[in-house]
Amino acid sequence: MRLAFEWAWAWLLLPLPLVAYRFVAPLRRGAGQALKVPERDRFSRAGTTPGTTPRFSLDWLLAALMWLCLLFAAARPLLLDTALTAPATGRDLMLAVDLSGSMEVRDARLAGRSQSRLNAIKSVAGDFIERRIGDRVGLILFGGQAYLQAPLSFDRATVRAFLEESSVGLAGRQTALGDAIALAVKRMSDEGAAPEHRVLVLLTDGAATAGVLTPLKAAQLAREAGLKIYTIGIGSSRNSQPGVSSELDESTLLAIADLTGGRYFRAAATGRLEQIYAELDLLEPAELDELALRSGRPAHLPALVLALLLGLALAWRARQA
Repeated sequence: MRLAFEWAWAWLLLPLPLVAYRFVAPLRRGAGQALKVPERDRFSRAGTTPGTTPRFSLDWLLAALMWLCLLFAAARPLLLDTALTAPATGRDLMLAVDLSGSMEVRDARLAGRSQSRLNAIKSVAGDFIERRIGDRVGLILFGGQAYLQAPLSFDRATVRAFLEESSVGLAGRQTALGDAIALAVKRMSDEGAAPEHRVLVLLTDGAATAGVLTPLKAAQLAREAGLKIYTIGIGSSRNSQPGVSSELDESTLLAIADLTGGRYFRAAATGRLEQIYAELDLLEPAELDELALRSGRPAHLPALVLALLLGLALAWRARQA
């Protein structure tokens, strides 16, 4: 444990009282008419001549200690605990999850029960997020539009909570696949991480039916930005619910992965999703370098209390004089 000051520059104010005594006091006392004192010797013994350094006295000592205590508190002292270590990799990992209408098709099984595709993703992807210790993880949700739900962060619990709160149709019922990729490129490029540490995991069960950019054009932008994309195709390749398009464009997803140096995975069941995330852990391992962290506790309160007591002592001596 050691002491540190958050505002160490406050100690530069240490000579301020002497400067004020040297320059301000003579100006104030010289503003009026001169006072003639017949007994000059007695007056000199009672105090000090303006503009000179004050002689040592108990009052001077108490005032100096009080000033030191006030400066100590103003410098915002912190008691730092023993250094802790936390894993850090510098890898930025963004998940882009499809919320189009076909994601509500219940052709996935989880714990022996039939589940919608989105619920299956929430369960398995949530566990994947929890395992990414040391990575910054973010979340993009897309349907007819794409938007950033959670920016890149070490707070994996919050990212997982945002994923759990998502619902089908939240971003529209179509599939803006290219816009989701383009949004990931923009947001991850703005973060400033090295290109080799940028990874996008794209989960979808359909073909691009909306958006400004085509998926392959967006993938070309990702390649130029150094963003590696792992694509995961979910569900059946045939329409499995009337009125809902769930046709999986595997050729496009494979092209996106190949173009960016990633890999395409086919997930027809929840068990396969779990295998895919296990493989991703191997392909993009969390490189656990250590980042030193310290926690600190404020230590200004005792100094303020002591300054108050010294001020009361000075006031009591002034009343006794």
